[in-house]
Amino acid sequence: MMESGPNQKKVIRHEVVMVNRKKLDISGVLKVESFDHEEFLLQTEAGFLTIKGKNLHMKNLSLETGQVSIEGVVFAMEYIDETTHGEKAKGIFGRIFK
Repeated sequence: MMESGPNQKKVIRHEVVMVNRKKLDISGVLKVESFDHEEFLLQTEAGFLTIKGKNLHMKNLSLETGQVSIEGVVFAMEYIDETTHGEKAKGIFGRIFK
C-alpha cells in the first residue's frame, strides 16, 4: 500500500518465503540484475538481494507484480545495502560485474 502526500512514506512490501531450502517465492522485486545456476542478484524494495546456491533456476517471473520464484538448492541469501556497507557492496558488485 502506498500513502500519498508530501510527509507520507512509501510502505515497502517485500517478502521472502523459502521451502526446504529448495524453493523461494519473493515479492517486491523491482529488477533482476543478473542470474546463473549458482547466483541471483535481485533489486528489491528492501535493497539488493543475492541468492547463492546450486542448480538455481527461475521458475516464474512477473516484474509487473514484483514476483519471482526460484528453484534449486539455496546455500545463502544476503542483502547488500550500499549506504551502510559501501565497501562490502562494492566488492560484491565488483566480483559480479567483472
